[in-house]
Amino acid sequence: MSHQPALTALAAADPEVAGLVEAEAQRQHDKIRLIASENYVSQAVLEATGTVLTNKYSEGYAGRRYYEGQQVIDQVENLAIERAKAVFGVDHANVQPYSGSPANLAVYLALAKPGETIMGMALPDGGHLTHGWTVSATGKWFDAVRYGVRKETGRVDFDQVRDLARRHRPKLIFAGGTAIPRTIDFPAFAEIASEVDAVLVADIAHIAGLVAGGAHPSPVGHAPIITTTTHKTLRGPRGAMIMTDAGHAKDIDKAVFPGLQGGPHNHTTAAIAVALGEAATPDFRDYAATVVANAKALADALLERGFDLVSGGTDNHLLLADLTSKEIGGKPAAQALDRAGIELNYNTVPFDPRKPFDPSGIRIGTAALTTRGLRPEHQPQIAAWIDRVVGAAARGDESVIERVAAEVRELLAGFPMPGYTA
Repeated sequence: MSHQPALTALAAADPEVAGLVEAEAQRQHDKIRLIASENYVSQAVLEATGTVLTNKYSEGYAGRRYYEGQQVIDQVENLAIERAKAVFGVDHANVQPYSGSPANLAVYLALAKPGETIMGMALPDGGHLTHGWTVSATGKWFDAVRYGVRKETGRVDFDQVRDLARRHRPKLIFAGGTAIPRTIDFPAFAEIASEVDAVLVADIAHIAGLVAGGAHPSPVGHAPIITTTTHKTLRGPRGAMIMTDAGHAKDIDKAVFPGLQGGPHNHTTAAIAVALGEAATPDFRDYAATVVANAKALADALLERGFDLVSGGTDNHLLLADLTSKEIGGKPAAQALDRAGIELNYNTVPFDPRKPFDPSGIRIGTAALTTRGLRPEHQPQIAAWIDRVVGAAARGDESVIERVAAEVRELLAGFPMPGYTA
């Protein structure tokens, strides 16, 4: 059993680090990974990430670099850009942001001044830290207005969004977030943004792969600026992109470099290009559709077992369960599930009476298990395991947790993992 590509040189030079990488590979192999922001990349993406491209420094953009020797790097970056434009149908793409938060910061730098009003979804209702939440720089540097969901439906309250936008006239409105189990209504956000002369920014970090694969409506044509990570459902390396219409391209590029960053990570850029190439294939469309089918099947199975799901289900890859009725908090439940070979994260739920570090909910995603080859028919078993473990954790019964971990390993032995040979 070993990591692929093989770690021959690393094992010889630093066996301690090599051992940790091997241990992580086995851990990923042996667990059902239900963290909504994680996935397995292909071996091709892994190989691209570990190439000699990491040796090259490339401040600037293709054809306009500050260092010599960019003949190949320019081709790599241009390839990633052209593939992003083709997959998402956008005018312009910047593939240099180091991650999703810097990508969002670049948007603020390009379009807003400190102290101006911006608007985004509240973090407890499913938004992201960088959409103006209190502890984020974006909540400290800007006058942040936050919208939420309706208590009775768990869905975005567009009456509230419109009312807040009319009252506060924000420069930017962010649509998207980290724990939104339903289709994001980009046309509705665009209508409100147009009414108050705000720029709509679609943060599709979680759903980018579903958009690319035709399993979620695209924000293109509704949001002139789109930010995304390149991992999660898109199944690429840990990086990010900003995609825009032609009118915002120059300002965004200047905000990324020299506004926020120095040289891009060229090995990551290459891996993004590989992932985008994969996203353009019919197999990827099948994968995206199966991600959603798996999430809906898992939601149905959990509902049958008495779990309270925010909004009553899902339209995408993500479920949010409120465990209040199960008489256990999200944190001890998530920790018990991890011991049982089911990896997810504890999460606040809308109107959560508990503190963020000890919330009422758990967040579940189906992208990674779909990559492993699990299908809707496997979801009732996964729901049964989650139910057994949550109940056992509430009772303090560790023996059930150990038995489930063994059953999980037995199931996963039949589903190969990219980057690991069993």
